[in-house]
Amino acid sequence: MEFLNEVSGRIGTSLDLAQTIIEVSKAVVPKFTDVAGTYLREQVVAGEGFPDGVPDTTTMWHRVALEHTDEPGRWDDVVPVGEAMPFPAHTPFFQCMTSGDPVLVPRISEQMGHMIASQFEKRDIRPLITGRSMLVVPLKARNVVLGFMILLRHPERVEFNDMDRVTGAELAARAGLVLDNARMYTYQESVAETLQDSMLPHIPPRMAGCDIATRYLPGTLLGRVGGDWFDSVKLPGARTALVVGDVMGHGLNSAAMMGQLRTAVQTMAAMDLPPAQLLRNLDDLAQRLGDSYLATCLYVVYDPIAGELHLANAGHIPPVIVHAGDGRSELLDLPTGAPIGVGGVPFETIRVRVEPGDRLVMCTDGLVEVRGEDIGVGLATLSESAAHPAASMDDACDTIIRSLNTRGGRKDDVALLMARLNGIEPDDVAEWRLTLDPAEAGRARAAVGEQLHAWGLARLADTTALLAGELVTNAVRHSRGRGSPCAWCAATPCCARWTTTTPPCPPCSRRAPTPSSAGACTSSASSPANGAPAVPPRARPSGSN
Repeated sequence: MEFLNEVSGRIGTSLDLAQTIIEVSKAVVPKFTDVAGTYLREQVVAGEGFPDGVPDTTTMWHRVALEHTDEPGRWDDVVPVGEAMPFPAHTPFFQCMTSGDPVLVPRISEQMGHMIASQFEKRDIRPLITGRSMLVVPLKARNVVLGFMILLRHPERVEFNDMDRVTGAELAARAGLVLDNARMYTYQESVAETLQDSMLPHIPPRMAGCDIATRYLPGTLLGRVGGDWFDSVKLPGARTALVVGDVMGHGLNSAAMMGQLRTAVQTMAAMDLPPAQLLRNLDDLAQRLGDSYLATCLYVVYDPIAGELHLANAGHIPPVIVHAGDGRSELLDLPTGAPIGVGGVPFETIRVRVEPGDRLVMCTDGLVEVRGEDIGVGLATLSESAAHPAASMDDACDTIIRSLNTRGGRKDDVALLMARLNGIEPDDVAEWRLTLDPAEAGRARAAVGEQLHAWGLARLADTTALLAGELVTNAVRHSRGRGSPCAWCAATPCCARWTTTTPPCPPCSRRAPTPSSAGACTSSASSPANGAPAVPPRARPSGSN
């Protein structure tokens, strides 16, 4: 009993499966046995589930640990750790794992040694096992065999007896519970990681008017899977939405909540909502999902034609702008706002002018926050490292990660998004000022067709000119007869922007109108086949003549 209590105190100090296996092996050598080999089901090692029922001769068993008192290296080549094999029905190992009971072999005879050795191709293990006393004990939990341990004593040592069999069974039962806890934790963590990986987007490195690079680092605490995410969404008018968010907490629930919020942001971004309104709607959604859900979020819309960022913040750390002109980095001073899910707190959209080549750096607090240290230190390091020259966007991200990781103490997961704001060349943008007159539809068709020919896009001219006329006709029809002047910009080959000084007009396609104080109506392109009017190009595609 004293031995069992001692063993129990030495195992289960970690939920890490590999560490638990090592603890179990070292706990029995040399006090109880001279050699301890631990085998686990293949699915246990992989952190997966496995079929119900007893194992059979096709079940693969991984040798996950081998502890012994023999001279170093004697066992390594013959029975290396990491090998996987099935066990035939006539072996004591198969008997143990199918019955779930210990199997005692007082002495391994020559005949049994030969039988066991026959399954090891091109390796003769008989000198290692013949003449030794052997006890095979199952590692099981909730009546399920997870694995087994092979315990061997030197020939000169007293043989295992029935009392040892009882002790070994109790030892294996305690070790099995510890291993099962570690297995279940590993399995849950694997599920959460898979869920999180599936939800993190694969962002293209190049969007309209900007280049993007991202990094994600899991945390180092138990339950390290968290709710950090980043995203980019293509918007009408050659604009791009950039998002970084952080669901508070860790584990499967946080990862699932992150997926819900990210999907909601994508959906609302497609509606072209202003940043503050989007966060307002996201806050309402989080409150409907439950009182326990809180998240921070920074939502940015980049307009490469106007050279502007429109930002709204919900309790998130501010972004950094690195100015291309002088290389200076600037931590943007934004209204902090309250985290998503608090409710009742207004959000504010801030407009920031940017120049071509400026870089925007957005991250979650796991990158800059260290326990016991003021977050201002991390933000200062972020600004300094973001301004460091780099050969590429990926190199710039790596520089930031290295600079902040060397401080130590990081426990939380990290999401980092960097965007180089290239803008769109003036020569690739066409703008016409029109009046709210039905006759302007013809002028728009002619102007668009002429411009596309000038850009070398004659193959698109007829269809795009027709769609431009439809866009202008819709805008005039829904202007309620107000004679305000309006402007229409064209850029990128997928969308158009119509801006007036009138109140918001009804949608020009299937998408809802943009509610803004300037009365902007932005329309996204759609195929004529789906019944909605498509929208003409807004800029010449990259690389065209």
